[in-house]
Amino acid sequence: MITQLTPDALVLETERLILRPFDRGDEDLAIALWCDPEVMRYVGDPDPVQELRDFMPTVIRRGAGGRIGTWSVARRDTGHRIGECFLLPTPIEHDDTDWSQIVPDAYPDDVIEVGYLLVRDAWGQGFATEACRRLLRFAFEQTAIDCVHATIDPDNAASLNVLTKCGLQFIGLHRAYGADDAPWYRIARHEWQARPAP
Repeated sequence: MITQLTPDALVLETERLILRPFDRGDEDLAIALWCDPEVMRYVGDPDPVQELRDFMPTVIRRGAGGRIGTWSVARRDTGHRIGECFLLPTPIEHDDTDWSQIVPDAYPDDVIEVGYLLVRDAWGQGFATEACRRLLRFAFEQTAIDCVHATIDPDNAASLNVLTKCGLQFIGLHRAYGADDAPWYRIARHEWQARPAP
């Protein structure tokens, strides 16, 4: 049985950001992210607004005692929500997360990936790197996950920069999101612990 983390333990802070578990109050943020073609450029087709609204109860699900799921990302100085980040199972045969694996008292069967999306006016300021680092710290300090993966569009240079700064290393092209040639990146717990201070 996996111990449930308290709500306070799931609020993650950095110098400039506060990460909180995604909830129904983040529907407007989800629309600003997933319905914007520019934000979704390297992720997939933008979602229709009503379809996204209908899907929100699934998106806010949390697994493994709260340790697996999506967090909203807000600026500490203004409280303005600027994006999301997540620890979720990597889809292999399909193009979206297998949400059936997000259950309260177990870790997903598939490998866990870290990901992030920011609204356009938050790009280029280091926020994605800051959020990703904090989520990796959470993963290796508060969960039983031994490795965290990421997959990105090979043309997404900004996201590659984030992963590199956070210590993830390219491990080759593997199947993910229904494609055979997805670039995979990975960092293991021992690599995280041995990394130089940022």
